[in-house]
This record gives sequence, C-alpha cells and structure tokens, in this order.
Amino acid sequence: MTFVMGQPLVSVVMSVFNGERFLREAVESILSQTLSDFEFIIVNDGSTDGTAAILDSFARSDPRLRVYPQQNRGAAESWNRGCRSAQAKYIARMDADDVALNDRLSRQIEFLEKHDDVGLLGGAVEFIDPTGKTLYKRLYPLEDHEIQTLLLRECAFIHPAVVIRKAAFFAAGGYRKVFADAADYDLWLRIAERGQVANLGEVVLKYRIHPEQVSCCKLRQQCLMALAIQTLASSRREGNPEPAISVERVTPEELVRLGVTQATQQRALVANYAFWIGLISRASQDDAVLRLLDELIDLSRSGPVDRTDLSNAMLSVVRTHYRRGRPIRALVSLGRAVLTRPVVAGRPLKWAVNSFFRRFQSEEGRA
Repeated sequence: MTFVMGQPLVSVVMSVFNGERFLREAVESILSQTLSDFEFIIVNDGSTDGTAAILDSFARSDPRLRVYPQQNRGAAESWNRGCRSAQAKYIARMDADDVALNDRLSRQIEFLEKHDDVGLLGGAVEFIDPTGKTLYKRLYPLEDHEIQTLLLRECAFIHPAVVIRKAAFFAAGGYRKVFADAADYDLWLRIAERGQVANLGEVVLKYRIHPEQVSCCKLRQQCLMALAIQTLASSRREGNPEPAISVERVTPEELVRLGVTQATQQRALVANYAFWIGLISRASQDDAVLRLLDELIDLSRSGPVDRTDLSNAMLSVVRTHYRRGRPIRALVSLGRAVLTRPVVAGRPLKWAVNSFFRRFQSEEGRA
C-alpha cells in the first residue's frame, strides 16, 4: 500500500516524555513501514531532553509526522489527545522505546479490514534488552473467547502493539486518567465488553525491557491500579453499576473500600515483583534487579508472601551476582532462596555450585 493524500488509512499515535535514548529507532520503525498510507501523531509531553529536536528533524523530512508539544500532563491525557487528533478509522499505538516490525501495520490493518466485528487487535511480541538483543518471544491468546477469559485476570495485550478501531475507542470513552499508567488495561476491558477482540499469532513489535520503563519504575502503583480495574470490570460484567473511584489515584485504602483485601493486594504485588525481577534480570539490568528485590523483601515483611514467587526472585539475584563477579554473594542469595523454598535446591543449586567452582578455578588459573 502506498501513501495517498487525504484521509489516511491508519493513525499511529505515540506519546513521549524525555525519550531521546530510543526515540530515533522507534520513529524510524514506523516511517519505514511497508504500508505507507498513515499519519504519525506524536505528543511531546513536556520533554526536557533532546526529544523535541529529534522530532523536529523527522517532521521536517516527512509530512506524515505531526508533533503536538504540550506541558507535561501524563500518559493518559497525552494518549487521549493523540487519539482525538486521529483522522483515520484505525488507531495504532506505538511507544518511544520500542521497535515495530516493518510489516506490522500492513498485517494488522489487513486483518481488521477482513474482520469488521473486531474492535481491538494486538499481536505477538519479541522482548528485547536495551541493546536490542532478543530475550524471548511471547504469544498471546488469539481468539476472542480466550482473551475475554484471560482479561479479568491479567492484560492480554501489549499496549504499543495494538490497533484500535477509532469508533471502538470513542464508544468505550478513551483512556481514564484515574488509572494513569494502567489506563490501557482499563480501556481494553471496556472495549472487550462492547465487541470482539483478537491478537495476531505473528510478532508485530519488539518490546524493549529497561529499568526506566513505566512497568518497572511504577510497578507498585500499576499493580494496584490493575486490581481496581479488574474489580470494576467484574462489577460491570455482572450487570451492576461500576463502583465509583473516590480518589484521583488508586491507593491500598481505596482498594479495600472496593472490596480488595490487603491479602489479595499483597499476593498480587509479590507476584508482579517476582515477574519483573526475573524479566529485568534476563535483560542484564543488575542495578534494577537489586533495587526491586530490596523493595520485594520490604514488602514481604508487611504480610504473607508466596514462597515460590519470593524464591524465584532470589534466584534471579543469584544470576545478577554471578554476572558481576561476586560468587560469594551469589551463594548467599542462593542459600536464602533455598531457605525460603527448599525445593529449589535441585537443578538451580547444581547450576550455581558448578558455576561457582568454574569461576573459582578460573580465578586460581589467572593467579
């Protein structure tokens, strides 16, 4: 498909705040799409780094790109502004630190053109580290009935990998500010209540894992928001009025008022910390791993924790210490993992001990 003047087929919407580190690669991955009949709307949400200069340079050379600068208003308001400015019937989301595969838009738009009943379409993603190295690929449920079942437990879409029908976006009411950086999950549930949703089985996006991303920096807040979102969605699906949120940002106290117990909050937080510690560890972001583990240990002192989640997080820290050349600390962390959940003393223990002695012998040889 080629670019034509007039109303574009798809509007790509991105919001960026101080995103200069990965911004060029993200923008170029959209501008080089095999489907060229699109407009690219980028909201510069009050960036103070080199973001504005990078965007200006792209805008001067490609008329499809439109930049909207504003004072910092946060992600949800920026996404809404970008989507309200969209001229096309499809809205494709994109983030400033990810990389779209060059045929992403063509494949997703082709699917939506053939499936009028689908209001929201995602796809498989390839997780990458800050250098672009592949960590692993993740396939999400494909069919509407699978996704509908999963959505009440966890998000079944990667935000910058979705394409939304503009009509479905506005029918659902757009992003809600109260849920801030989890507003996408809330929106997917509301769209799914009005029509069908789907995922492609092919990778459409390289999703970058790094310590500065929202899901890592604001892990606790995002998890609490997800619990509120699930509670409200369950109420709507049972045919009841949606409980009102009485604060501007979801708090533990507000969740209790909504019926989410402190024990439920604790379990969800521990599971999310363990997941992100493992993921950030695979991306070799050692400082972030240690920071998150400290937060998780503090969290474990305030209530009961799942020993599997806690021991898995500690095993990720074992790998972090080995990478940093600290075998003694690695063995200490392994010991803590074993004490937390003795069953981990099988293959992980064998791996750690063998690695320790290989490193010890190597250091003796150099001496």
